[in-house]
Amino acid sequence: MSDWLEVVERIEPLDGIELDANLVGQMQQKFAQVSGEGVGRVNFYTPTFKAFASSEITGCGKSAWPAVSITGGDCKLQCDHCKAKILEPMIAARSPEDLWRVVNEQINGGAQGMLLTGGSNHRNEVEYDDYYATIRRIKDSFPEFKIAMHTALVDMDIARRMEDSGIDAAMMDVIGSKDTITQVYHLRRSVDDFERTLEYLVSTKLKVVPHIVIGLHYGHLLGEWNALEMIQRHLPQAVVLVVVMPFYAPENRPFVTPDSGEVGRFFMDARAALPDTPLLLGCARPPGRTKVEIDSYAVMAGLNGLAHPSDGMVELAVRLERDVRVTPACCSIAIGDEVMAIETADAGLQVDIQKVIEHERMKRPAVAATGSLGGIKVVMAGPPEAVGGCCS
Repeated sequence: MSDWLEVVERIEPLDGIELDANLVGQMQQKFAQVSGEGVGRVNFYTPTFKAFASSEITGCGKSAWPAVSITGGDCKLQCDHCKAKILEPMIAARSPEDLWRVVNEQINGGAQGMLLTGGSNHRNEVEYDDYYATIRRIKDSFPEFKIAMHTALVDMDIARRMEDSGIDAAMMDVIGSKDTITQVYHLRRSVDDFERTLEYLVSTKLKVVPHIVIGLHYGHLLGEWNALEMIQRHLPQAVVLVVVMPFYAPENRPFVTPDSGEVGRFFMDARAALPDTPLLLGCARPPGRTKVEIDSYAVMAGLNGLAHPSDGMVELAVRLERDVRVTPACCSIAIGDEVMAIETADAGLQVDIQKVIEHERMKRPAVAATGSLGGIKVVMAGPPEAVGGCCS
């Protein structure tokens, strides 16, 4: 195989990015050695290939995976990276009756599932107690409707109640630094509390998909490797990696943009530590050139999925001889697949491969000489009407 840096130099959209040569070399060497289940496959969740479908894809999938908050925009913690602003655009369901009404409305509008969350109390607990019976009613009435719940911290009793309610996926942030818990989250809990929560959730029959927020300590990597070790001890069904985007950080506690090389090194270590666990790069990561560099490292490190990849990532993956699949998806569908860690079946809607190749050749004539984009498998998550075309 060609030197990976030389491969990058041949891809026009990657012109101008700066990658760590030593790190890229290590990734190339390690990728050749890792033999875990599915490591060679990468799935891109992107709307950019929708024009090549063999049948028309219409409508917008923005409502396919609505986010619902049981506290509206309220949160007691007011973490420095969020300040509860992430909750504000969500659909509020401040009572069990509201949740039942919201779910019925969303299903009537074509929703396939929802992200259920809420603001935390001062112990980083989302108070779902009054909602479990309604969640069970939703699952009994609409068994195909998927519910992914942000759990926050739980004990064993709560984990079992979540399991009994019928939710499909449990999500939590795994934090490996006491300083980050105290300073960023304003929380008087320990690292052990986060590990116990993961242990309790994994002991149930729930699909558990923990998140590691890279750069959570004001843009610096601090407890991420410890979080990775915690996950190794309590293996979940999948892991989502995201990179902090502190748009709402207070001026007196600013975040820096995480170094893309450090992020890439963590990707490499995560892949080596979890060779048989699907690793997904979520939507959240800094924009611009940093995003392109981070995405490049994700492809090289062997991550299994990228939501909304930068231009050039499909070509990079193909040139690196990875098994590439592209899932045309609007934002909400990609988020749904991210948190549920759904592997798209080969039986999905196929697209016209030749048209994809011709399109790429028109954009970058140099590709024509190699034909390296042949064989891209493009499939669709869900029925055609659920995949929107408004996000490109």
